[in-house]
Amino acid sequence: MQTVNIHEAKTNLSRLLEAVERGEEVVIARAGHPIATLSAYKPPRRKIAPPGSMEGQIWMSPDFDDPLDELFDVFKEEPEA
Repeated sequence: MQTVNIHEAKTNLSRLLEAVERGEEVVIARAGHPIATLSAYKPPRRKIAPPGSMEGQIWMSPDFDDPLDELFDVFKEEPEA
C-alpha cells in the first residue's frame, strides 16, 4: 500500500491510477493523516432485477389511493362558541 500526499496525488494521478490497475491501493494523506483510499472499482455483485420480476410478491390494497381528506380533519381548528 502506497501513501502519498494530496499535492503528489494531484501531480501524479495517472501514475497512481496505473498502480491501482495493477491491484495496488493508494492512500491519500493530508499532513500525514490518511483521508482517502484510491482503489480499483468493483462492480456490484447483485444485478438489478428486471421490471415485473416481483409479480405476485407485492400486494397493494384496493383503496391505497383513496383521498385522505378525513384524516386531516383532526388538525382543523373548531370555531369557538
